[in-house]
Amino acid sequence: MTTDRLGFSHWRQDDLPLATNLWANPRVSSLIGGPFTPEEVSARLKREIECMVANQVQYWPIFLLWNDQFAGCAGLRPYKLDERVFEMGVHLRTENWGQGLAQEAGRAVIDFAFETLGVKGLFAGHHPANDASRRLIEKLGFHFTHEEFYAPTGLNHPSYLLANPGISRVPD
Repeated sequence: MTTDRLGFSHWRQDDLPLATNLWANPRVSSLIGGPFTPEEVSARLKREIECMVANQVQYWPIFLLWNDQFAGCAGLRPYKLDERVFEMGVHLRTENWGQGLAQEAGRAVIDFAFETLGVKGLFAGHHPANDASRRLIEKLGFHFTHEEFYAPTGLNHPSYLLANPGISRVPD
């Protein structure tokens, strides 16, 4: 996948330095259960690789097209597979915040989910204190549905769904 400014790739085990640069950063990961230790980052990377093998999706690493700089990750993971609903998420390095890259990556992921995978809907959630994520999720067209407990933070997170416009209804 590519957008005007971003190229998507697949995580590999030798991407551990990139994963560490992203998920060990407390500013990036504090609202998703981090910051993460080197062992936790390694385990997270392994889960992303395994998710790709098992489900053909992951939070793919993304790179700036003009200089091939690692920007973060964006993608999908299973949420309610039996209902064909996936979770969508974006994690950007701090130097890439405030440039519209999260929205650009999110739109590409949504298009891929609906047009290529044919999923029925997408789930997204955010830490209650993360207003930037709330704004992004709403800009992408998601609608608030409920609060959901997120074990890594120990909090109920606002949760949202986005229905595939080509399918009449997303399961509750």
